[in-house]
Amino acid sequence: MPKVSRWSRARSSPSSTEGVAIRPIRQEEHAAAGELTVAAYLSPPEADDPPRDFGDYLDELRDVSARAADALVLVASSNREMLGCITYVATPESLFAEFHDPEAAGIRMLAVAPDARGRGVGAGLVRECIARARSDGRRRVVLHTTRWMHAAHSLYSQLGFERAKGMDIDLPQVYLVAFVLEL
Repeated sequence: MPKVSRWSRARSSPSSTEGVAIRPIRQEEHAAAGELTVAAYLSPPEADDPPRDFGDYLDELRDVSARAADALVLVASSNREMLGCITYVATPESLFAEFHDPEAAGIRMLAVAPDARGRGVGAGLVRECIARARSDGRRRVVLHTTRWMHAAHSLYSQLGFERAKGMDIDLPQVYLVAFVLEL
């Protein structure tokens, strides 16, 4: 059977998890997904201890159109309500790749609406990215998060990701910690 590209999959039927449909974003949803992402980062779970100032990063979080032009943005929804979104980065050539490994795919900007937390939305979005990476023939999935996103660390660990300290990124504004899932 021929390998299916991420673009042809993007037109395929949506997957679902526990009453939540996960599918590629539609252009008319970009603004709403951007605001959902900002809301998620500004209203973290109790376990987290976020910075008080996100600086220009909030603009990047809002710019779903830029992500969707170069990567695959997926949304989770239920009853026409957007519950979360995530960016799947299929190759290291993407502008949104935080990795150089040609055998890896990446995950960026996982966000779950504050009132949708605890419903498996984040796990469903990450699982969909893992499934896409496998379908794309990738050997691993790489992601970076911040030190303060403890709830995300827990989720990634539960899904089999392991800390990869050697892949951490020390940026002037933030220190990013790496997680890797071998497929």
